Amino acid sequence: MDLWILLGKYFILGLIQGISEPIPISSSGHLIIAQDLFKLGVEDLSFEVVVNTASLLAVILVYRKDIVRLFTSTISYISKREESTKDDFKLVIYLIIGTIPAALLGLLFNDFIGEHLKSTFTVGIALLFTAFSLFFIRNLKGTKNRHAMTWKEALLVGLGQAVALIPGVSRSGATVVTAMLIGLKRDTALMFSFLLYIPVSLGASVLELPDMLKQDFSSDMLIAYSLAFIASLVASYFALKWFIDVMKKGKLIYFAIYCLLIAIITLFLL
Repeated sequence: MDLWILLGKYFILGLIQGISEPIPISSSGHLIIAQDLFKLGVEDLSFEVVVNTASLLAVILVYRKDIVRLFTSTISYISKREESTKDDFKLVIYLIIGTIPAALLGLLFNDFIGEHLKSTFTVGIALLFTAFSLFFIRNLKGTKNRHAMTWKEALLVGLGQAVALIPGVSRSGATVVTAMLIGLKRDTALMFSFLLYIPVSLGASVLELPDMLKQDFSSDMLIAYSLAFIASLVASYFALKWFIDVMKKGKLIYFAIYCLLIAIITLFLL
């Protein structure tokens, strides 16, 4: 394959991953659609690891202050039992609890999902589900902040994240929808959603890293992967900043309409 075509292919896929990962339109679904529509097949799993790691880094950059605060507060509470850090410590525990469903179901059904659910038809149906879910909660504002959360509510949001293992079900959409259905405020729902993304994404990358390192990449492929990584990182960062602004304004209806349109195109034209 001509080098420029190769670079263009991986740049486009990295860009699609980066834009669609933070916002509730399903990055996995859009990658499947793009690969089918433009014949941009990527067979090896290492590509997904690369672009997902880039999106993960973007999320960490955006929420770096919250991450540092939670880390220092947790250390402080464990070592000194300072009451002022108790709420942050509880939030860390809730994030661990919320991570369990997706981590467990991912380990059990990852192969099944890869073999049977990565089709445009599945993506189309799942995007319909995402669209109706976003439409249903479009006007909810919530009353609970993170201090009022319980471990049961964290588990419910984690179950929402587990549903998003199905390609076409948006991870950010599923977690935000679940969080708002249980009464969390928009900013709390968004923060918890993306903090919850970090351990799951990090764990998936670490598990796949040994197999990735065994592969023999040509210099052209290393350049292509680097380009995809940069495209995904930059696009994820700005897409997430934009999504935070959209959530503040309560404009989830835009994403619901978009997912509905893409679902119809996927089911009837692809």
